[in-house]
Amino acid sequence: MHVKPGPLLLISLTLGLQLAFTSSANAAEPATGGLVIDGSSTVYPLTLEAMRRFQRAQPGHPIDVSFSGTSAGFRRFCAGETDINDASREMNSEEQALCAENGIGYREIPLAMDAITVVVHPSNDWATDITVEELKKLWAPAAEGKVMQWSQVRAGWPDRPVKLFGRGQDSGTYDWFTEEVVGEAHRSRQDYTASENEEELAAGIAAEPDALGFFGIGAYHRHWDELKLLAIDSGKGPVYPTLDTVSEAQYQPLTRPLFIYLSERSLQGKPATRAFVEHYLQGLPTWIHFTGFMPLRAERYAQNLEALSEAPAANATGAK
Repeated sequence: MHVKPGPLLLISLTLGLQLAFTSSANAAEPATGGLVIDGSSTVYPLTLEAMRRFQRAQPGHPIDVSFSGTSAGFRRFCAGETDINDASREMNSEEQALCAENGIGYREIPLAMDAITVVVHPSNDWATDITVEELKKLWAPAAEGKVMQWSQVRAGWPDRPVKLFGRGQDSGTYDWFTEEVVGEAHRSRQDYTASENEEELAAGIAAEPDALGFFGIGAYHRHWDELKLLAIDSGKGPVYPTLDTVSEAQYQPLTRPLFIYLSERSLQGKPATRAFVEHYLQGLPTWIHFTGFMPLRAERYAQNLEALSEAPAANATGAK
């Protein structure tokens, strides 16, 4: 069994990068001539921080960063409305077809590794871990209106109502969680509190003693002092998500990659696009550890940067 990460480790992961969700979940009006970025609220803090660092280093480039969920973001991206889509899962076949139909070429760029975390209220003194089968028992469509008590999940847990919180259905986190836990993407019970905003979910769980919820590990690290993390048992004993368990593929099945999707039209039509993405990839390994997400291998970032350097350059005017 892996030891739960302690407060000092969590403080070190979050120190210096307390990211406030000041943007609306709905996309703002794009800045004229600037970059427009939408998509995953899990990836949003990374891209927001990358934008802030880029604008400090190279001022004068307007960038609109918002979040509406991976799926909602892909709908905008494949309609040609955005330059970059933050994504907590890979583009699916329907989204690929929509992009092809609209003539939107794109590049998939891996950013980091994430762990979907399962959390409860800190006053919960009966649960320290949960099995994948117990999560399925809770979240399967057949559980709706039936599995309503903690005692129905595991013998010995109390006869108390279980209040569920999770990502909304435009979220890539929802798709990944349901596929890995329930067995089918985009299928779950519907009687739970859903939101695309991780901050809203964290606040709801912190206020509800009988809560259980899920979201990306970055949200847990931003609120580690208000939430209790559960270890996940996929059959080999309970495992907490840490740098080691994620990188060594021990925290399963809830470890996943995070991406940005880059429009080829934007790459070739807006000079700031290449500059921003290059700055993002070059700088990310130096500050990602503050966020609670896990970096890729250094050579992966180098490969992505090399591929970008070989892409056709935007013209000087930025015209498409």
